[in-house]
Amino acid sequence: METLWNRYRKHLCTSTEIGLALDISRMKFASSFFAEMEPAMQKAFTEMRELEGGAIANRDERRMVGHYWLRNPPLSPSRDIQSLIEAAVAQILAFTAQIHSGAITAQNGAPFTNILVIGIGGSALGPQFVADALTSRSDRMKAYFLDNTDPDGIDKVFAELGASISHTLTLVISKSGSTKETRNGMLEAQAAYRCVGLDFARHAVAVTGAGSELERVALAEGWLERFPMWDWVGGRTSVTSAVGLLPAALQGIDITALLGGAQSCDIVTRSIDTLRNPAAVMAMMWHYATGGRGTKDMVMLPYKDRLLLFSRYLQQLIMESIGKERDRDGAVVNQGLTVYGNKGSTDQHAYVQQLREGVANFFVTFIEVLKDREGDSFSVEEGITSGDFLFGFFQGTRAALYENGRESMTITIDRVDAYTVGVLIALFERAVGLYASLININAYHQPGVEAGKKAAGTVIDLQKSVMELLQREGRSMTAGEIAGLLGKPGEAEMVFCILRHLAANPDRGIVQDSAEQTAEVTFRIAT
Repeated sequence: METLWNRYRKHLCTSTEIGLALDISRMKFASSFFAEMEPAMQKAFTEMRELEGGAIANRDERRMVGHYWLRNPPLSPSRDIQSLIEAAVAQILAFTAQIHSGAITAQNGAPFTNILVIGIGGSALGPQFVADALTSRSDRMKAYFLDNTDPDGIDKVFAELGASISHTLTLVISKSGSTKETRNGMLEAQAAYRCVGLDFARHAVAVTGAGSELERVALAEGWLERFPMWDWVGGRTSVTSAVGLLPAALQGIDITALLGGAQSCDIVTRSIDTLRNPAAVMAMMWHYATGGRGTKDMVMLPYKDRLLLFSRYLQQLIMESIGKERDRDGAVVNQGLTVYGNKGSTDQHAYVQQLREGVANFFVTFIEVLKDREGDSFSVEEGITSGDFLFGFFQGTRAALYENGRESMTITIDRVDAYTVGVLIALFERAVGLYASLININAYHQPGVEAGKKAAGTVIDLQKSVMELLQREGRSMTAGEIAGLLGKPGEAEMVFCILRHLAANPDRGIVQDSAEQTAEVTFRIAT
């Protein structure tokens, strides 16, 4: 029987150029697996080359997919696109220099010290991950995020900002400008600035598409600056565009190093030598672990506090890309790859018990970081540091899972810095693209998300109709009565839920009268 040491030596994929190694020795694939999958992987490499060359990869929307060009503009299929990318990076660096130097100040003349990022999905998850992973004592500005339309969450952020809102720069990020969560956050921010006698436009920056609703607002109101978003960059792969680079640069992060790490990883993962390409090997392991059908979840366990938000970022990148009802031929396949995670060694006190002894419906991806901290560590025991304990817990968890038949792979990186964060982002972007090719799905559209947005709009339209009816009728009515009068008897449950929500908020002007039976509960306009 092959020893683990021999298996480790045989299957360790080391990329010294980017300071990364991928260990798949604890994945129990057969010796024939890679040879059997090689034709499919070579096809995936071909499709990736076509994508990078400017092919229409997002076929539903007839769009190119160009996030790889963002960190290597000469790779783009036209000089115009190359110029756009290069100009955007130059604009980010120039604007950041003006903010940091005090050439651009807040309305009261004070330098900006905070950033408030308003966005959702790819316009928030990537920037949040980067901000949290790379924060340091030398940050030039502190980052805050409005990434939902939850009023209480919005209030919480503005309470944290307090009086410092007067020297807070707000970035509103939305490609179309019509994303409701982002629009609501912008309107709430405008109100918060007005409450303290400030002009929002004197503190606002837009990151948006040309000609968008948001760009029109920014132009009309005279916002400080506008930065581009392009239709060939999807939200979940936009972190190396202005979406992620602008807040990172303002925070004080070295975006040149981040782009350099992503570019270097792109070069390594462009190799068609499968066993030397860590993104290809990882995609192959996803296929092996899930049978190419998403039958197991991927648990992300980074043994580094700075990488805590990585699993949240990967949830969108992977699940929005891979979770599709139909394949590229139109067949119903219901594909997906569920991602969740925590951090080591917190996970050992949270859910490793189930991972080791419960339902074996997962595989683990560990992330090991070799460098413990900047500077020397002191001993917490004779000759042993806190970092040694963290390493021991990682190795112990890995061994305990393997002993009980639970599979895992391990990504090892030297340190967490801007360059390595760029490497990790590019590694998973490439793995997603390759895996999508292996299972024949379109990784670059999101019809389910659009369906959810449409459904939400229907609820808002129904709420407006309900309120108009109650105001017109001027009497107490049950949800069933209201739905009937609206000609929508099948929507009685939704009408009830809408009114219950409104009644729980006194400022909305709805009163709920109790009854023993739900169907008999009545609602009326407050007088």
